[in-house]
Amino acid sequence: MKFEERHPLCSAMRARVLEELARIERERNVTVLYACESGSRAWGFASPDSDYDVRFVYVEKPEWFVQVDTPSDVIERPLDDELDVSGWELRKTLGLLRKSNPTLLEWLDSPLVYRSETAAVSQLRALAEAFYSPPAARNHYLSMAKKTFRGYLQGESVRFKKYFYVLRPLLAVRWIDEGRGRPPMTFSNLLSTVDDRALLDEVDELLALKRNADESAYGPRRPTLHAFIEEELERVVPTLPRTREDSRQLNQFLRETVGLYA
Repeated sequence: MKFEERHPLCSAMRARVLEELARIERERNVTVLYACESGSRAWGFASPDSDYDVRFVYVEKPEWFVQVDTPSDVIERPLDDELDVSGWELRKTLGLLRKSNPTLLEWLDSPLVYRSETAAVSQLRALAEAFYSPPAARNHYLSMAKKTFRGYLQGESVRFKKYFYVLRPLLAVRWIDEGRGRPPMTFSNLLSTVDDRALLDEVDELLALKRNADESAYGPRRPTLHAFIEEELERVVPTLPRTREDSRQLNQFLRETVGLYA
């Protein structure tokens, strides 16, 4: 299947997103450093009616940092059922990066990028590598898989999409356990951790169904996938997270970036 089909992003929606980002910059007096697609369209298993989940990192003006009241460090624009736009201020972003926040790391790895200040984003990605904590990421993905499996895949009829919301984090755990570094965002890359042909055939069949059905589509429980998920959840146990506390690199990047872009 072609890349564009796995990661659909039509030109009209791209233009709408860029227009909305420009509007946010004007209305909020901020600078967008980076904006990407998150969710199923970036993961590679979007349905025809999947919405667009735009996530971005922005810089406030210097005066924002010097005020008595704690200002909001998030911008959220849930525009309609098709488009959702939200972003994190740079200082908040760096605080999450220090904790090796997997959601942020996925944003930086998204295959669908709307806006990117090349120099700043290159440094962000380098800092993401420097502060990456495999145990923290591993625990995040394991918790996500357990919660979704117990909450959505216990009946005889289940939503197609929920299988991928369990399989993707479980394969991310596998990726980490195999010492491959930070897990990639795209589901197809994570599948390289699987060599069971029967399981891969089952996943391929479900992917075809998911990409051609509505987001809310249900189907019968799939024993092969269930067996794999249960075996993985039995195998994997949480690990003690270790994160770096030294913020000097992050502080320097914050000051330099605010000075350059604000």
